[in-house]
Amino acid sequence: MPTVYLSPSLQEFNPFYGGGNEEYYMNLIADAMEPYLRASGIDFVRNNPSDTLSKTIADSNRGNYDLHLAIHSNASSADRAGSATGVQVYYYPTSRNGERFANIIRDNYKGLYYNPQKVDSIPTTNLAEVRRTKAPAALVEVAFHDNPTDAQWIRENIDGIAKSLSQSVADYFGVPFVSP
Repeated sequence: MPTVYLSPSLQEFNPFYGGGNEEYYMNLIADAMEPYLRASGIDFVRNNPSDTLSKTIADSNRGNYDLHLAIHSNASSADRAGSATGVQVYYYPTSRNGERFANIIRDNYKGLYYNPQKVDSIPTTNLAEVRRTKAPAALVEVAFHDNPTDAQWIRENIDGIAKSLSQSVADYFGVPFVSP
């Protein structure tokens, strides 16, 4: 049975427009993913919200996981605060399976996000969760939490995001996606 390491954001210091924070909402998404993954026969392990990023990566690397999925929301640069929208899915440039997974997430997410032209997969060497994890990895920025429209969209689409990400995990593993 395939196993994915779910790593919702540990960034409680990132405030959401309208209240709450990144860690809270990304954990709601991971919570909502669990029934979809179980129904599809996919095992999972989750990070501990009180751990550090280094500990999360070490835990992922100690296990025998087939995939690592980091779930985050984004924020605009300080000079453009609250103005950006869109979805980015990051992967390490030399990881073929990481890129394949990121592209699956991107393609599935385009059917969910209100502006599919603003959904993209992007190679990066700067993000530890795609650079330092042993398993193929993707880090999805589900939308911008500092933008009023995107922040509300995230709140209203917790289950839809969870379903899309779970579908992407099932597609990556080549197993049928089953709704609970």
